[in-house]
Amino acid sequence: MGLRGSRRSNVRPIIAGICTPNNSRSTDWRRSPEYDLLPWLASRGMPMMAYSPIEQGRLLQNARLQEIAAGLGATPAQVALAWVLRQEQVLAIPNAGSVAHVQENRAAAELPLSVSDWAALDAAFPLPGKRRPLEML
Repeated sequence: MGLRGSRRSNVRPIIAGICTPNNSRSTDWRRSPEYDLLPWLASRGMPMMAYSPIEQGRLLQNARLQEIAAGLGATPAQVALAWVLRQEQVLAIPNAGSVAHVQENRAAAELPLSVSDWAALDAAFPLPGKRRPLEML
């Protein structure tokens, strides 16, 4: 069994080792799952599946994301996907309409982002300072 768009408080009563993964909206600029849901899932060895990791393309217009991608010879989508996948227990379900698109998405997992790239992304897309409602499409 899996859950979609769940908050930690909603997951706790129903999980008894039978639920995996949690499907939540998680992108560079929608980091609310990182506030408390993701650490809670990680402490229980549960993955989280990030849906719409590039915001249906809207995220790709971000200047900082484009700058980092250009420096790596990658696409902004690859950098955004690499950002979402940086945490070991996070899976993603990006769109892929062709074999080439699947290969491009797969290459995101191998991008050599530097410590300064990660810091720049953290600054461009800061972690929320408090719990926020999980967002849905």
